[in-house]
Amino acid sequence: MFARLRPHFSPLLIKLLPGIGGFLAILLCSLLGDLASISLLMAPFGASCVIAFALHQSPLAQPRSLIGGHVLSTLVGLCALTVFGVHAWSLALAVGAAITLMQLTRTLHPPAGADPLLVMLTGAGWSFLLTPVLLGAALIVLVAYGYHRATRTSYPTAWW
Repeated sequence: MFARLRPHFSPLLIKLLPGIGGFLAILLCSLLGDLASISLLMAPFGASCVIAFALHQSPLAQPRSLIGGHVLSTLVGLCALTVFGVHAWSLALAVGAAITLMQLTRTLHPPAGADPLLVMLTGAGWSFLLTPVLLGAALIVLVAYGYHRATRTSYPTAWW
């Protein structure tokens, strides 16, 4: 995965680099969110960082999947919350629908499978779709892009 880095970086550093990338992404989401007095973080973004920085060539790590998966799954959760409320069956329906829609739209991103549960269990409002979901996911992609340029690894393999 990081074979092109070997002449420039030690093997230990190569193993540490994805963690550094995740650190930077979450740090920037937190600091920029605080600066703008908005939230740019949610728990599934930690798992998104694992994929974006450690498994960057996977289709699951590409911007279409990372951003699209989170936005679509959050939208499903918001719709389910609005229409059905929170019940065992509506939670299950929302997760199943999110998985199906991500598959149909080629935006599959496993951490986004948690988004409907997060939305429904916290009673999130429609603004949650913009912040933290859309802006936070886009920021993670931008940090991943810069990180992979700096470490001379290819990301993304396709923008959309």
